Amino acid sequence: MADLSSLKDLGTSEAVAAPVHVRKVDSFGRSYATGKRKDAVARVWLKAGSGKIIVNGKDYTAYFARPVLQMILRQPIVAAARDGQFDIIATVAGGGLSGQAGAVRHGLSKALTYFEPGLRSILKKGGFLTRDSRVVERKKYGRAKARRSFQFSKR
Repeated sequence: MADLSSLKDLGTSEAVAAPVHVRKVDSFGRSYATGKRKDAVARVWLKAGSGKIIVNGKDYTAYFARPVLQMILRQPIVAAARDGQFDIIATVAGGGLSGQAGAVRHGLSKALTYFEPGLRSILKKGGFLTRDSRVVERKKYGRAKARRSFQFSKR
């Protein structure tokens, strides 16, 4: 960075260019990303294929039995209009099923942007690249839960 000795020099400094997103693919033609949600962490590998989705060694419909969780997982692919074009392998640990589905969705969105940087604007607009930072509030002493107090009795 240039040394700015006065306020006039501030306006003449070089404009910082927007970051250029490059394709990140390994020697096997896969892109890898980590997704997180609540306490769940997902590792997601994405490669060109027939549309197979495997989570922890099982088909995603067997692992995430509820249709809502399956829909959450598939949202980035549907939004990017790439349904049936990629094979996805994910390993996910921690948290519950809802958090795990969100973690896989986050990792899948990041992996899609690494594989095809042109999809970044679509996925960012849909909010799939933002890590949902909401976590469970800790329990406080003198309380039943985080904010709930014990039942009050006058007697």
